[in-house]
Amino acid sequence: MKMSKYFSLGLGLFLMAFTTSGDYWTVPATIEYAYAPARQYDPCGNTNSTFLHAEKLTYKIYYNWNFVWIAAGEVTFQVFDEGDQYHYQARGETYDSYEWFFTAKDEYDSWVNKNTLLPNYSERSVNEGKYHIFEKITFNQGARKMTVFRSDKRGAAETKTEHSVTGCVNDVLSSIYNLRNVDFAAQKAGFSLPFKVFMDKEEFPLKMRYAGKERKKVYNMGRYNTLKFQPDVIAGNVFKEGEGMSVWVSDDQNRIPVLIESPVSVGSVKMVLKEYWGLKYDFTAKDGK
Repeated sequence: MKMSKYFSLGLGLFLMAFTTSGDYWTVPATIEYAYAPARQYDPCGNTNSTFLHAEKLTYKIYYNWNFVWIAAGEVTFQVFDEGDQYHYQARGETYDSYEWFFTAKDEYDSWVNKNTLLPNYSERSVNEGKYHIFEKITFNQGARKMTVFRSDKRGAAETKTEHSVTGCVNDVLSSIYNLRNVDFAAQKAGFSLPFKVFMDKEEFPLKMRYAGKERKKVYNMGRYNTLKFQPDVIAGNVFKEGEGMSVWVSDDQNRIPVLIESPVSVGSVKMVLKEYWGLKYDFTAKDGK
């Protein structure tokens, strides 16, 4: 069993667990859902209205193995304002108490244009058990060209490849913040939004399905008024085709994920909001009851 896939799932869980160890993935057939009348979403020109510089969100990752929930580690997401760009950062690491079983330390960074929320450049450093990779991607959104540099670790000899895409794309991390700036709450349940992610030298066309509003109890964090989503997943060693993932996002102007749950090929995984700092708006979705 490749435990790296289940820990990495926590770090990239909101984006369908793309943070995997270089396997080949195929996108399963997607059910078409009706669109509600809405302001047209422009995948090449979104703007930020949900987060501030220094926003910080920390999540606890749990893995269910033989009917027991194991606290495996934590992942922290941060935003930094760097002039004409936002710098998104994610850091995930296993707990010391879990490292007798498996050790992981992953780092993701993305720099995006403030006027479009599309990435100009991204990095990821993955260290999971015996698997290690350092990757840099330069995004030429206008020319639809991506340049990928890969090595075993930061500073080591790199291989360079170039790839064409069919439209504007996000990387894993920037997709999270881009989707937070879509007003799903104004839509009807069943609304489905297409978006594209460039990962592992490939372009993935995906959809995020809005399932409606729900009052949800979150372990150790109280109850929240939420928007529920059921995103596409990518079939492979982690997910079986047709398996579902559920994401609950705060039903307020912050639109932060509060709980993510998903079955995987062995057991299940969930990511629970633990702490938050620097939100742009009052956290009105949390009712405390």
